[in-house]
Amino acid sequence: MSFAIPAPEVTDAQIDALAELLDGGPVAVLTGAGCSTESGIPDYRGPETRRRARNPVKFRRFLEDDAARRRYWARAVVGWTRFADKRPNLAHHALAALERVGRVPTLVTQNVDRLHQAAGSRAVVELHGALAEVRCLACDAIEARDALQARLLALNPGWATRSAEMAPDGDAELDAEAIARFEVAGCVACDGPLKPDVVFFGEGVPRARVERAYAAVEDADALLVVGSSLAVFSGYRFVRRAAERGKRVAFVNLGESRGDPLADLVVQGRAGDVLPRLARALGVTAPTAPLAQGRSEAR
Repeated sequence: MSFAIPAPEVTDAQIDALAELLDGGPVAVLTGAGCSTESGIPDYRGPETRRRARNPVKFRRFLEDDAARRRYWARAVVGWTRFADKRPNLAHHALAALERVGRVPTLVTQNVDRLHQAAGSRAVVELHGALAEVRCLACDAIEARDALQARLLALNPGWATRSAEMAPDGDAELDAEAIARFEVAGCVACDGPLKPDVVFFGEGVPRARVERAYAAVEDADALLVVGSSLAVFSGYRFVRRAAERGKRVAFVNLGESRGDPLADLVVQGRAGDVLPRLARALGVTAPTAPLAQGRSEAR
């Protein structure tokens, strides 16, 4: 399935204006789902997906309802097969190149796909965690998602070959009858219930991550937001902090963002087009074509 939508053409003058705004000091970067859509991962609120209402499982229900956990894992087993094969796109590689030369000391991401790390970024604050691990709700043990996938498939042979529409964050659409037959695996240490090590809707972001992200904004001269509508407060707060501190704020996005009124510059365009051009305008070598790179570093 393609997630492509028409994008406005970004002029060289816009790239030059963006480079001028961000030049001269360290830049903190905040990325959202729009940074990964060009890798084939759909988002929740982007121009292509917000026309279709979705109801992701809420944190409280996941904790309290066995059926909700079964539904989540049944869908996630199908979704993970496709999600885990995604590769970084040009936007991820451009941001990694900017980090390597010291332009971007810290990158804060709302994404849970670890594509930034797969592209080579190292100073990454995963605001909402990552799907690459799961955590036991009883004993707090951590297990690799790939290891859990193998256990789930052993319990549910043939499940990963089911045909289903991919949804955001490694989810997939399945019918209720199939879900009811799914067998859920427990923690290998205590057989307790497992949860992906990500922040669910209705769950708070760990304070330590929030403080690291605030520190990244405080230490930077400017903030660049890439691919986020900032519909939830967990990301918007950092834009508001940057504006309060009088720092320069720029957006690269498709569609409107909650933070637009606080921005010094908004560039409507695809991250994979704009960021490599921005890097080159700042004197940094960035790839111009997709790289053949796997996901081993991201797991």
